[in-house]
Amino acid sequence: MEESVRVAGLADHEVLRSLAAEARAELSGKRGGDVVDRLDPHRADSRAGIVDAVDDPDATLLLGDIDGTPVGYGLMTLRTVVDGSSHATVEEIFVLPEARSVGVGEAIIEALLDDARERGAVAVQSTALPGDRATKNFFESQGMVARSILVHRWLDGR
Repeated sequence: MEESVRVAGLADHEVLRSLAAEARAELSGKRGGDVVDRLDPHRADSRAGIVDAVDDPDATLLLGDIDGTPVGYGLMTLRTVVDGSSHATVEEIFVLPEARSVGVGEAIIEALLDDARERGAVAVQSTALPGDRATKNFFESQGMVARSILVHRWLDGR
C-alpha cells in the first residue's frame, strides 16, 4: 500500500465533491458540527467551496491517495495579517474513515506545511471541534497546540 499526495486539479472536481460531502456528513455527528454548518458560507452547496479552491491562488488543495485512489484531501489558505506577515489556515482536512491510521492524513498535513513554508507563511492554524479528541491529537502530533478556545451559546433555548 503506497500513500501519496498531489495537487488537486480541474479533473478532480467529482472526487473532491464526493470527499467533501463525506466530510460534511461526518461533521454533523460531532459536537459543534451544527454550528460550523450554519456558519459555512457554502452551506447551500458545501461541496462547491472545495471545488472553487482549485482556482484560488491563495489556496492550496491537495488530494491524498492510496495506490492512486483518492481517499482524502486538505485545503489550506494563506492571508496577510496586520503585521504584514503571511499566515496559513488549514481550512479542511479529511480522510475517509477506512483509510485512516495509515499515514495519509500525516502526508497531507506535511505537504500543506511544506507549501506554507515555501510561500512564506510564518505560522499555521486550524480548528478542532470540542470533544473531537482524534482531530486534536492529530494536530498536536504535528506540533500544533491550542492558542484560543471559541465558545458558543444558543440564545433560543436549545
